[in-house]
Amino acid sequence: MHSRNNESIILAAKVQNDYAGFVQLFPIFSSVALKRAYILNDLFVVEKYRRKGVTEQLMQAAFRFAEEQNARYVTLETAITNVTAQALYEKVGMKVEETVKHYIRYW
Repeated sequence: MHSRNNESIILAAKVQNDYAGFVQLFPIFSSVALKRAYILNDLFVVEKYRRKGVTEQLMQAAFRFAEEQNARYVTLETAITNVTAQALYEKVGMKVEETVKHYIRYW
């Protein structure tokens, strides 16, 4: 599903008739690769569905979507202290990018 303004892609997980969680991807463009890429900006699973495979299924759905779109990559960021999420990201094949520094400016 596209967001209301077509700014992002939202993939939802349902367990029976209950929404269990969602992942949100924002499209960007890699001018070096001349391909679309995606920022995985939001990943949320309702507490009662955590540790039941829903989060991993959402990640895999995001990867499938990106592959179907012929994307170059999916990227995300997480807090250094969020070791639970980091374990999942590594389990599904994501790697820590060690060749670049990420800079940010807040207002």
